[in-house]
Amino acid sequence: MTATLPRIRAAAPGSAPGARLRAAARRHGPVLALFGTLKLAGFCSFMYLLSSTGDHRTRDPRFGGGTHAWDVLATWDGWWYQQIALHGYDPKLVPVPGATGLITLEGNSAAFFPLYPALMRLTSAVTGLGSYGAGLLVAIAASFAAALGIHAVAQRFGGRRAGLAAAGLWAVWPGSGVEWAVYSDSLYVALAAWAAYAVLTRRWLTAGVLTFAAGLNRPTAVALIAALGVAALFSLRRREDGVLRPVLAIAMAPLGLFGYLLWVGDRMGDLGGYFKLQSGAWAHSFDYGKQTWDVLTSVPVGKFDYLFAFPFADVISVGVILLACALLPLLLRLRPPAVLVVYTVLTLALVLGSQQIVANISRYLLPCFPLFLPLAAAMRRLSLPVLCTVLSIAALASGSYAGYALFELGVP
Repeated sequence: MTATLPRIRAAAPGSAPGARLRAAARRHGPVLALFGTLKLAGFCSFMYLLSSTGDHRTRDPRFGGGTHAWDVLATWDGWWYQQIALHGYDPKLVPVPGATGLITLEGNSAAFFPLYPALMRLTSAVTGLGSYGAGLLVAIAASFAAALGIHAVAQRFGGRRAGLAAAGLWAVWPGSGVEWAVYSDSLYVALAAWAAYAVLTRRWLTAGVLTFAAGLNRPTAVALIAALGVAALFSLRRREDGVLRPVLAIAMAPLGLFGYLLWVGDRMGDLGGYFKLQSGAWAHSFDYGKQTWDVLTSVPVGKFDYLFAFPFADVISVGVILLACALLPLLLRLRPPAVLVVYTVLTLALVLGSQQIVANISRYLLPCFPLFLPLAAAMRRLSLPVLCTVLSIAALASGSYAGYALFELGVP
């Protein structure tokens, strides 16, 4: 026995990394494999539709025209992110000469938050890829991180099978076409999901850092900031985790969002410059749901005479709105922690309470991943083959409703 002890002690440190790697593969491998397969199926379906119709060749090169079908993946917002990655920011409020309608200002890159284009630029410098390839690589990598985060949150409520279902649902959800495009949505959802998980596991400093980063990525991070703040205050009230860590998380969380807004305002010479730009250049402002209500009462009766109508994509968005409103009470029935409730309700309120291009709503609601929890909890009763079959059919169909309808028939 004594002769073997040194060998056992010597072997343990060397074998530990391999053991941890195998454990991680067993834990995360099925999630990554399922999510990747579903996304690839939907992506190939989307590319086939684009190639067979050839619509991408007839549009303005900045917003979708190009030699190859995949050029559309870097259009609309993707074009702006590429310009920021290549040239940086020059925040300005430039009036449109003679403008009399809603669009009174020229578009400016300051409307787009800096974390995603910064990662694009870093990735481009490290890999040698251009802005398009770097943006796509960051988005795809972030989508896998988001799937793991959604799985981690859902698994706490319904077990491993529910976690798989939730990650799969995010892969095929309406609006999911932008998860593998030059868009910041995958990165934001990855940060939000892992921030929520950090709060659920009471890792306050991690949650604060992730929320800080999310605030540098999208303005709707205000919902995540509020959710973390409420959860931290509950923790302080119950005296669960001391005082310092929850307070530091509360202090860190809003710095990214408000820091960027203040920087833009300072550069423009107007502290409210960001919001004026959003309203004047993109007709995007908070109207307490007036635009959403107008669409909800128009589309079902076949009217498309409202602001920025894209009929086919708007029908999908109306369906997504109604589905989200139906899933919310089912989520509340599960009695999830406050961080998930506040985050979901505020995200819904911010999206549905804004005047915007309605075709975007299916994308803007992608961060509402807690809404998947009731569906995931129900789907965990399915056998694994049946679950994969259902999600695979949805993935193939998503090439149309989450890809083609978004990029070619609407505005992603």
